[in-house]
Amino acid sequence: MACSSQQGGSQGSDKIELWTHNGGNVEELAVVTDAVDAFNEQHPDTTIEITAFPQAAYNDSIVAAASSGDLPCILDLDGPIMPNWAWSGYLAPLNLPAETTDDLLDSTKGVWNDQLYSVGPYDTSLAILARKSVLERHQIRIPTLDDPWSKEEFDSILETLKQDTEFDYAIDLSVWDSAEWWPYAYSPLLQSFGGDLIDRKDFQSADGVLNGPEAIEFGKWFQSVFDNKWASRTPTQDGADFLQGVVPMVYTGGWKVLEAQETLGEDEILVLPPVDFGHGARVGGGSWQWGVSAACQDQETANSFIDHLMQDEYLIQYSNTTGTFPSRPSATEKTKLYGAGGALEPLAKIAEKYALLRPPTPGYAVISSVFDKAMHDIMSGADVQTTLDQAVKDIDANIQSNDGYGL
Repeated sequence: MACSSQQGGSQGSDKIELWTHNGGNVEELAVVTDAVDAFNEQHPDTTIEITAFPQAAYNDSIVAAASSGDLPCILDLDGPIMPNWAWSGYLAPLNLPAETTDDLLDSTKGVWNDQLYSVGPYDTSLAILARKSVLERHQIRIPTLDDPWSKEEFDSILETLKQDTEFDYAIDLSVWDSAEWWPYAYSPLLQSFGGDLIDRKDFQSADGVLNGPEAIEFGKWFQSVFDNKWASRTPTQDGADFLQGVVPMVYTGGWKVLEAQETLGEDEILVLPPVDFGHGARVGGGSWQWGVSAACQDQETANSFIDHLMQDEYLIQYSNTTGTFPSRPSATEKTKLYGAGGALEPLAKIAEKYALLRPPTPGYAVISSVFDKAMHDIMSGADVQTTLDQAVKDIDANIQSNDGYGL
């Protein structure tokens, strides 16, 4: 029996609910809709119905639905939150053919306690987008994948570009963004300094990695970027400062590249690797994925749909319309943007070389929110050591109150 459109565990319906965070993303929602329409046509006895939420409200809607027993059968989820939802009992392990999952990128598979709970049709990468003409005018070295900018080089570049009267600031660090952006974007910088969000040996404490010497150095550097007026604490929303010529560089996600190329010209936009702050360059890995709720009474059909959605046909469609790269290499080479010489080929290479998943622990939801608050406070001028010490206390207290999350 399929999940009801009214309640995930109730009886008597041939409809299966699918929830997605794409309420405000027309392009990505169109791919999901196409896949659902094709699946429904192939399976006339079962109808999948889509409910699309705005991304900002999505996670709260899932938690509320879980509390009231109203989870849908099929749901998408941001990769790093998967362990928490699996630990909380929201998700059932997936049952997909090996030929569907074996060749997926590791960053697109959600594994918890050695079981697969989610798979993603794509991933993306962080990058620095820069105006080629501006770097050339200032005789700034264009970094390569194998030779990114060092901290010292980057600081010098930021100071040089700050002096360029054509621009208000040297770079937009995208601090206008909210929620998961902050740990996704800035914990890789912390990791490049040599720190981390939590000790990954056992995921039981953040002490020494989030408040150790390397983390303190990172926090002071992050604060200095704004104190030195290399970047604004209040940039325009949605990266518009880069598109409008207020800054010559922006630190952003791969989803912004196509818009920048369209606005400023493909030949003008450089897609650059992240800075190596001393312990190797890093970018975040893991994006939105699909799972099946534990309440679903027709998990076989739900798994069949996810298997259907993970066909190369849809992975290519996702890539061509959203600028992400497919989770399966066989699809990547067939895309318009990521094939050999494609406009976005550098993004996939950056992710392949430098991506690090956010900590795969049920405690990540708290780690994320604590780090978000700490970084906002540091940006605003708070004492770095005190702020990170408090972050460690908050994270460790949460882990202890949950008996180590069973790890």
